[in-house]
Amino acid sequence: MMKTALLSTAYFGPVQWFQKVNRYDLAIVDERESFLKQTYRNRCIIATANGPQALTVPVERGASGDISSLRISDHGNWRHIHWNALCSAYGESPFFDYYEDDVRPFFEERWEYLCDYNMAIARKMCELLQVKEPVSTADVGPVDVSSVADFRSLIRPKHAQPDAEFEARPYWQVFGQKNGFLPNLSVLDLLFNMGNEAVLYL
Repeated sequence: MMKTALLSTAYFGPVQWFQKVNRYDLAIVDERESFLKQTYRNRCIIATANGPQALTVPVERGASGDISSLRISDHGNWRHIHWNALCSAYGESPFFDYYEDDVRPFFEERWEYLCDYNMAIARKMCELLQVKEPVSTADVGPVDVSSVADFRSLIRPKHAQPDAEFEARPYWQVFGQKNGFLPNLSVLDLLFNMGNEAVLYL
């Protein structure tokens, strides 16, 4: 029987999110759910010299309906801020220079909708990790949640639920000697620090 994972859309999602994409036969991103604040849907967490830092994509207020209609806001020059934060956090990591040209366009080009932006990011990350890509509910239609493993509420930065399938195995991090190992950060942390060995941690 084919194993299917149901995921929320995620902005440079955490290692746990990409583990599901890698280990399940099919990963479906739900673009019909409602938007929830303070989740990975529009934020990622990176490791800085001062510890974990959240980077949040601003979205247009007053959006109604499902998350697929949620527009990205240009408020606050956030793309420039996020890119500078990544350069500061990972500029000295072993593989930042190698992947920089793949990642930088996401902070130079503009996407209108959050889900489209996140899906483009996810596909590029899967390409770099050399794992199969997820698909969205926009492509596959309605999903019978009774027949899939539903991780939409389980994978979240706050009040995360136990996940027997996921173990945050330590790997080398730029500021690990200062901060200790910080688990389940954005996949960018894994990619910039571990390069082509990143897939071994999924």
